[in-house]
Amino acid sequence: MLEYVALGFLIFMAISLLFGAIAIVGIPHGIAVERDHPHQDAIYYAGWVSLFTLHAAWPLLWVWAAAYREDSRPKFVQINENTAINDKAPAEQVDDHEADADITDSITLLRHRFEVLKDRIERIENAIMSASKAA
Repeated sequence: MLEYVALGFLIFMAISLLFGAIAIVGIPHGIAVERDHPHQDAIYYAGWVSLFTLHAAWPLLWVWAAAYREDSRPKFVQINENTAINDKAPAEQVDDHEADADITDSITLLRHRFEVLKDRIERIENAIMSASKAA
């Protein structure tokens, strides 16, 4: 009689582990659906693939699903010459004419910074050449 109880307990534990593993598969997909993740289907299917690899990839799927937030998308801000980013509102809250001016100012600033870096590189190259000639 005790053998039948042990067998029943083993079958119950095997079924519980199987259903527990299947339940774990859906957690990253549930997070992805909740956060309106653009890769919901990929996370869903990768979860099922991780079931057959004994959930080796499951922590990566959880991080992939949990790392996405709709409000974490980058917002465009105006670049200031002194601080690189000033305190103005994002470009989507500013009218179109001001947004075009912000983009033009940013391009001009980037060109200036490129020229400064190019000049510094030339100075470093000249210093290296003069040091190698002296040696």
